[in-house]
Amino acid sequence: MIRIIAVGKIKETSLQKLIAEYAKRMKTIHKVELIELSNSKIHERNVSAVINDESQKILEKIKNEDFVILLDLQGKDFDSPALSKQMTKVLDLGLTLTFVIGGSHGVNEAIKTRANKKWKISGLTFPHQLVRLLLYEQLYRGFMIARNHPYHK
Repeated sequence: MIRIIAVGKIKETSLQKLIAEYAKRMKTIHKVELIELSNSKIHERNVSAVINDESQKILEKIKNEDFVILLDLQGKDFDSPALSKQMTKVLDLGLTLTFVIGGSHGVNEAIKTRANKKWKISGLTFPHQLVRLLLYEQLYRGFMIARNHPYHK
């Protein structure tokens, strides 16, 4: 199974539709569970408290046996074929592949330590809502690569 743990809700209707399209495509390929966590209710000025609050919510959703890939600007830059290989390897082992998208301020060291891999989806900075769309598209693309499907070519 693939699990996506993401802080925040998608507000833009156009993004919701695009994400729903990739989620629909994925249903015929592999089970993907999305866990949306609410943003911290702690006042924005206390950034470290916000990060810790949201990170604690994330940690509560991660199981001990999960293989966790944290989307992180300090992570490794995978291309699509490398991500496809990583996905296939983890799923072939029967593990749950869990992707974590933190809140707008990031995550704490406990999450970074728990992650098996850190993935920099791009050197560019994107809104968290757009990152979710990019992740869904790359998951779909990864499966298409593994199946040698022309979608990737």
